Amino acid sequence: MFESLSQRLQNALGALRGKGRLTEADIAQAMREVRLALLEADVNFKVVSRFSIRATERCSAAEVLNSLTPAQNVVKVVLDELTDMLGGQTQTLELAQNKHPNVVMLVGLQGSGKTTACAKLAYLLKSQGKRPLLAACDVYRPAAADQLETLGRELDIPVYRGDGHNPLAIATESLAHATSTMRDVVIVDTAGRLHIDDAMMDEMYQLKVALEPDEILMVIDAMIGQDALNVAHAFAEKVDFDGVILSKMDGDARGGAALSVRETTGKPIKFISMGEKPDSLEPLHPDRLARRILGMGDMVSLIESAVKVQQDELREEEAQRLAHADLNLNDFLEMNKQIKKIGGISKFIGALPGGDRALSSGKVDEKIFERMETIIFSMTKEEREKPDCINGRRRARIAAGAGVSVTDVNQLMKKYGETRKMVRKMMPSLQESAEHFKKGKKGKKGKLKRRFGGMPGMGMGMPGMGDLKKLQDMLKDS
Repeated sequence: MFESLSQRLQNALGALRGKGRLTEADIAQAMREVRLALLEADVNFKVVSRFSIRATERCSAAEVLNSLTPAQNVVKVVLDELTDMLGGQTQTLELAQNKHPNVVMLVGLQGSGKTTACAKLAYLLKSQGKRPLLAACDVYRPAAADQLETLGRELDIPVYRGDGHNPLAIATESLAHATSTMRDVVIVDTAGRLHIDDAMMDEMYQLKVALEPDEILMVIDAMIGQDALNVAHAFAEKVDFDGVILSKMDGDARGGAALSVRETTGKPIKFISMGEKPDSLEPLHPDRLARRILGMGDMVSLIESAVKVQQDELREEEAQRLAHADLNLNDFLEMNKQIKKIGGISKFIGALPGGDRALSSGKVDEKIFERMETIIFSMTKEEREKPDCINGRRRARIAAGAGVSVTDVNQLMKKYGETRKMVRKMMPSLQESAEHFKKGKKGKKGKLKRRFGGMPGMGMGMPGMGDLKKLQDMLKDS
């Protein structure tokens, strides 16, 4: 996601960091590179022009040029403008408190990913304590209702199909069914349509009138680029949707749709979808995505994900051991499980400053944890709990049991030792940040900023990890 744009922007802004003072010519050259990067990413020309004018004016101001850290201030300006381009503030679903059930209606073109987006949204709402019902109102695409029912069954979310012929009847009947079965949100999967198909567009309007939905979300395939804007305008004229779900973000290396939709349509991007897993739909946080684009990582989302999957209680012995970063190989396995739960090593590395570039350059071996698990499963209980007892004879036996060489076992033990040292340095920061998220204390963003680094993008900010090199070395293919 945004690989080429991210690299171009980082190169353009990185050229300023070696200069003690900046001139207007330096600013003009940097803004030219930024403008070209955005255009090559298929961002709408008018959006790029407005961005360039605003950013140049702010960067050329005296308080930036005459500051002690002008390059950092330029980065901050570009970050702010990117955040504004993406919508500024995080936009969430607006569901009426005194209405049961709430209704969320999804619309979009054929093939945009509406049906899977419905299931993912239902899964997200279920994880937030809601009781969603899926309404299969796409009666035109063969097996559309079957697909939705299959997804609902996998997620343990009911699907209402009605007679399977009349979308308007199915939609209205689903509300009564939701009431009788104590479901508080109905998510309506409508048929995909072309904006030139007047009959289908009229049907969509009739559904809106009949259902009076709390939210109408338009699902847009991020990979269609500039065409997304024409489609969004056509749908806005007919139903005036409330927000956008950008699907297939993982397949869009440029990002033009994501950076253009908000400013050209006035409709916020509420969710983005990356991948096929049920939990791959997530709210769009403009500030966090802008940081990712500029190579600054997204530590806040990473910590949120980690806290979400963290066990509520640890045995006292484990808590004491982790508090002192006295990890054994069972903890090493548990760390691997936690990383898988938050999306795998790719998501973990991608959230770190510079991580996206490391992934795209092939410096991270994404299969390394699987090989580590195989070796650890070859060990005895004593060896996992007390790794220091593993001598040369034991290493030979472990290697034979795992079907690897003794060198592979030695490398695992080396990586384990490096991880224990890293965690020892990182543990106070991660524990404090996690506690702030769990307790919901005010001012947590300020604490996170101090804890994970000052000016955005001016370094890792994670104690002991440097510029990601140590972590890259640990995850390289051995």
